Parts: sequence; C-alpha cells; structure tokens
Amino acid sequence: MLRINELRLHINHTQKDLSDKISKLLGSKYPYTYEIHKRSLDARKKPNIFYCYTIDIYSEYEDAILKHGHKNLNKAQKKTYRFPIEATDVSNEAQRPVVVGFGPAGMFCALYLARAGFRPIVYERGYDVDKRTIAVKEFWNKGFIDPNGNVQFGEGGAGAFSDGKLNTQTKDRYGINSAILSDFVKYGADRDILIDKKPHIGTDVLTGIIKNIRKEIIALGGDVRFESCVDGFEISDNAVSAIKVNGERIKADTVILAPGHSARDTFAMLCDIGMKLEPKSFAVGVRVSHPCHIINNYVYGSDYNALIGNASYKVTHICNDKRGVYSFCMCPGGYVVNASNQNGMIAVNGMSHSGRNSQRSNSAIIVTITPDDYMSGGDVLSGVRFQQELEKKAFEAGNGAIPAQEYPDFKNNKLTDESVLIDECIKGSVKSAMVSSILPDYIYKDIVEGIEAFDRTIPGFASPEAIVYGVESRTSSPIRMTRDENGISSIDNLYVCGEGAGYAGGIMSAAADGIRIAESVARSIVYG
Repeated sequence: MLRINELRLHINHTQKDLSDKISKLLGSKYPYTYEIHKRSLDARKKPNIFYCYTIDIYSEYEDAILKHGHKNLNKAQKKTYRFPIEATDVSNEAQRPVVVGFGPAGMFCALYLARAGFRPIVYERGYDVDKRTIAVKEFWNKGFIDPNGNVQFGEGGAGAFSDGKLNTQTKDRYGINSAILSDFVKYGADRDILIDKKPHIGTDVLTGIIKNIRKEIIALGGDVRFESCVDGFEISDNAVSAIKVNGERIKADTVILAPGHSARDTFAMLCDIGMKLEPKSFAVGVRVSHPCHIINNYVYGSDYNALIGNASYKVTHICNDKRGVYSFCMCPGGYVVNASNQNGMIAVNGMSHSGRNSQRSNSAIIVTITPDDYMSGGDVLSGVRFQQELEKKAFEAGNGAIPAQEYPDFKNNKLTDESVLIDECIKGSVKSAMVSSILPDYIYKDIVEGIEAFDRTIPGFASPEAIVYGVESRTSSPIRMTRDENGISSIDNLYVCGEGAGYAGGIMSAAADGIRIAESVARSIVYG
C-alpha cells in the first residue's frame, strides 16, 4: 500500500476534484484504487478553508508509481485488528466472564468477548438507555435525581450523555482504534467517523448505537442485566470467588470491573475489601459557553460555514504559578448539561447532538491538580472528597440549580442579572450565583488568567457574551486501581479497566482498554 499525505482541496471540492488531484500527484498511468484514510480541516488561511487528506493507494505497480510519484507519496502498511483468541468450550458455564459496568470499557470488553464465544454476563447498576433517557430528561426538567438512571449511571456510561466525541491521543499501533470506529459505523454511526481526524457521533445518535451493541452481545450468547448493582465481592485466598448483586451472592471466577469515573461508592467498597488504589491527578474548573459566532469568526474568518458546521477550538495557557489551564471536551453548537448523580451536589458537563447546530458552543476550562493539592493524610479517596466539596458548594451557590455568571462578573466577583442567563442551550435549571466563590482561590485565579489569555487569541472569549457555569469536576477519575501487565488488580481474577479504573480518558481510550482486557481474560480462560 502507498500513502499520500497532505493532499489539500478547498472545502467545496467535488469527488472528481479529489480523483483528479490524486492522479496528478501519482504522475502515473498505472491502474490503482484509493480510499480516504483521514481528513482534517485546515483553516490557517481563512477565509480560504481547505480539507487536508491522507489517501491510501492500492496497485499491483506500487514500486513504479512510487518512482514517479510526488514527494508526499510513501509506502505504508494498513493495520487490521483481529481478536486473537476464541473460546474452546462455549457450553462451559464456568468459563463465562462477568463484566461489571456497561460504559464504553465494559461494553466493548463484553462485545469482543461475546464475538469470541465467551458469552459474558454484564451487570449494570443503571437503566437501559431508553429508560435512562426518560430519567435524565425528568431530572433536567424537574431536578429529581434517580440514583439508577442519570447522566453518569446507566447503559452507555457517562459517555452516552456527553457528546459522543471519539477523539483519542492513543497511538493506534495495532488497529484497535480503527476497529472501534468500524464497530460504531456497523451499529449506526455515520461513515465519516472513519476518516475525520476529530470524529463525532452526537448524543442523539449514540443512544441508538448503544442499544444495537447490547443486542449484538445478547444475540451472541451474552447477557446484559440492568438495575443490577454489584455491591460486594467475596474474596478467598486473595482471589475473587463470588460477587454480590443487589445483595445476592453469585459465584464468579473471572470478573472484569469497568466502573465510570463517578462510581464513588464502588471506590469506597474496593478500599474496604483491600484492593490497592492510588490517588491520581485530575482537573477541575468551570464550563464556559459562547455564542457560536465568536468561535466561528475566529476559526473560519466568517460567522458560519454550512459546509463544515460550527467550529471547535482548543486552547492552553501556562499560568504565572506554572500550572496549566486548558480547554477540555469542547462542544461546538452544543449544550451545557447538569451532570449530577448525587443529591445536594452540582457537576456540569457539555454535549452536542450530531448536527452540532445549537446557537452556542461550550467547553470546560480547567486546571490540573495533583495529589499534593488535595491529599489528606493517607486517605486515597481524598480526591473524591475534593470533588464532592466543590459540587456541594456549587449546589449551595445555585440553590440546587446550575450556578452561572457572565465572565466579567466572574472575574470581578459580582452577581449577574438573572435575565441574561436565560438560555435554550442548557439542560437543567440555571441560577445567577457566585461561581467564582466555589473554586479554591488558586484555581479561580488561574482560570481568570487563562481566559484573559485566550481572549487575546479568540476575540470575545472574555466578553460579557461568555457565560461561566460551575462546577466542572468530573473530567477523569481521582483514583487509579493498580493492575499488572495482564490487567489484573491486586486481587486475583479481578480485572480492572476503563476511565473509573484510571486507565482511560474518553470513549475511545476506554473502549480500547476494554478490548485489551478482553484479550487478557480470553487468554486466561483458554490457556490458564
């Protein structure tokens, strides 16, 4: 296979324009076929905006084409992932692994085990995605938190209501990322995610995909059991021998624990049974929303481009105290959402639908903190308590609603007129409150410094049109469950994976981690 890098065409190009440019760059009359490997947006010369392509070329005459082709043409190898092991005795009930949690890590772990014939049994504390969606909408409309069906818990995990972004910084050395994207397409996603540099599904589409994956697992002999909270583990000779589901003992020889980053009661339970946990760094801050035109003008040089939709951004700044402040989980044409799952606490997040066509764009603006910032004595759950304290302050500040301020008021510690906060791009109720008082002083100062710096890059970023919401506290897990090279925790036969275990940061990396753990489990079952 040959690969063309950095092939640029104007955004309104046709398929023929692309084919003609490929032929010109190859400089050869030898027959070939091609496919798009990746596509990204290049707006560096706005308002002239281009797509930048990476193209894979297939031909029997690769050496001849390479000899006459453009300097950006090189040999390459396509990576195709294959799950390495299949079950040898699908009738053996003792071989059936138990997966705890049905977010991206647990879901893809179960899917690949099911495809290989291991018939996994999944226990998910929350509702199926349809029942969960009803509960979440009820919460956003009326403020009642259902502990079993909320933005954090239920089929699909936290990712189901946080946009469906499929960005990842993980290098795809074995083709796992490509396999995951192909799976999403198989179960209902647009094929464009296979080539887009920053693929995105959208919450409205993702919920249907999640259901289709669950149906596939069941069709392959697996079981998915909702409203089934694993609330205990039975340990014998430092190995799992059984789990407790809603208080009932169930024998289990192989368990994969794939909790979300908000499974705080699970973290406490694991501490109690002696699993080795470590505190880790995470980030906290606020979510900031802008009218789309501010971001679009910065990126495109014009208010809106219907061909490519609302624009995204990524900003970073090193503060005077040497901490970094940066954007995270940026949602073009999206919504700020109340992502709470505990009474008396407020945590915010962002999401977009597939069209990314609301009137405002939002992103978390956050600061990384380390265990040195929050660790209290030897309490490994200090990070959890740090998050909870911020969320309690946010709840109290907003009297149960999302607290919000215009950015200039946030900077100057002033209340904002309630009327300017009325916004259709919010999921949940909002109240004018002192968001600035929720955060520790050092985080607050860094966020202000960062936003002021970002305003110098993106005009209007610090304007009165910018609304600040509190508090963004669930960026990642505050703990890491130690595990060996096979993914086994400090307790034998208890595998851990995904975001809650401290080994992922988003849908793609969590799904990939789940697949890697599925490989380890399959090897252990087949080879011992």
